[in-house]
Amino acid sequence: MSQPGAVDELVAVMRRLRAECPWKREQTHRSLVRYLLEETYETVEAIDAGEDSGDWSHLAEELGDLLLQVVFHAAIAEERGEFGLDEVARGITAKMRRRNPHVFGDVDAGGLDAEAVNDLWQQVKATEKAGRPVEDGIPSALPALLYADKVLDRLERAGRPVTPEPVTQEPGSADLGERLLGLVAEARAAGVDPEQALRDAVRTRL
Repeated sequence: MSQPGAVDELVAVMRRLRAECPWKREQTHRSLVRYLLEETYETVEAIDAGEDSGDWSHLAEELGDLLLQVVFHAAIAEERGEFGLDEVARGITAKMRRRNPHVFGDVDAGGLDAEAVNDLWQQVKATEKAGRPVEDGIPSALPALLYADKVLDRLERAGRPVTPEPVTQEPGSADLGERLLGLVAEARAAGVDPEQALRDAVRTRL
């Protein structure tokens, strides 16, 4: 369990480091991007390791490193008078309340399963983003399988489902992308996360 004031202490430590540590003081949002990516992937790796070993202590450490990145970016923004960690926390708290009306609103949660709750989340999100392009908010730099999954999901919810084109099945042909997209569509139809499925398959070969 977290200790009262632990996050406040971390914020205070970061503020002091920004003031007294030359390296920390020189960092910007852009210079920290590589570390944010590294810590994210290390967190994913810790989750995989925890699934294998049942030891989740490493995940706690990696989540701490990930939290450090959030606090670091918030500290930079605070110095520039833009926002601080409190604004970040308030923003995500408000979003959680809006997008979970079955818990915080007047939607009856009785009989809702996980899929129905996700659909409800997506409906609220779509209302918030009404009028924006379908691809809005989907980072193109996502891993390709995850990117395809999210785009297919967004198009389906917009009433524009994608059916992959017929392929020739010729090894190395230009149809390879279509075959991969077809597998993503197949995974979605089966309720399988294609990104995680491929990760799991690769891990069994190690």
